[in-house]
Amino acid sequence: MNRTMMTATNTLNQLQSKLDQISNNIANVDTTAYKKTQTSFNDLLIQSFNNQPSETKEKGRLTTPGIRQGTGAKISQSQLVLSQGALKTTDRNLDAAFTREDQFFTVSVKDDKGINTRLTRDGAFYLSPNWNDPEQMVLVTSAGHQVLDVNGNPILIDGSIKDIKISENGLVLVDTEEYGEKSFELGIVSVKKPQFLDQLGGNLLGLPENIDALGVTKDDIMTALTGNTRNQIAVRQGTLESSNVDLSKEMTDLINVQRSYQFQSRAVTMADQMSGLINGIR
Repeated sequence: MNRTMMTATNTLNQLQSKLDQISNNIANVDTTAYKKTQTSFNDLLIQSFNNQPSETKEKGRLTTPGIRQGTGAKISQSQLVLSQGALKTTDRNLDAAFTREDQFFTVSVKDDKGINTRLTRDGAFYLSPNWNDPEQMVLVTSAGHQVLDVNGNPILIDGSIKDIKISENGLVLVDTEEYGEKSFELGIVSVKKPQFLDQLGGNLLGLPENIDALGVTKDDIMTALTGNTRNQIAVRQGTLESSNVDLSKEMTDLINVQRSYQFQSRAVTMADQMSGLINGIR
């Protein structure tokens, strides 16, 4: 295959992945507490060709021996960006937002992989009847996932609820008519290495399945905030965090990638035309 065509094709595949990432960011520009991803490119293997043997003594073209030719570009890294999104006031008791960018709520998610603990910064919580006990309420996310406490258990509330407060250190205070005030500690973790987290859709993050092959442990990636470390928690009630996607930057990146895509497509067309001319020589 023509080297120009092969180089352009390699780059086209990687540019398509970049387009998918930008499209995903733009689609979630209004998703509560969504965290964008950024990708960076790197050169593929560069090969050196001996275009002018050293024994050549003729005058004429005297270019430096050894032409270095690349084979295209690849995505070297796709990283989750945890920068803080703008905070918007809702004045709703069950809305909560972090004011520190590395903290996440823990929720229980049931899917085709079973029941697993996932992470989210979407603090739009609701109360839903417990299937096992209709007179009992359970704290859930807007998607219906159960919010976990510091021990990894669902937050179950008995009695008629009069008022709910969420303190700055992640403590849920529930005032009921029958049992008075009860408190629950929200399960919150601090993420230290977000590049190892997988985006699972639905504004959820989770540990990678191949974590052992990556040479890291769960404790290397995140730390559960318990005991004295709960003083580090920064939660604001009646507030939701907006997405950290910068739409103007994403549109600029989209235009640049589209132009690069057009350039590589044109290179494939030109290589095909050159091959046609050569093959047409009689």
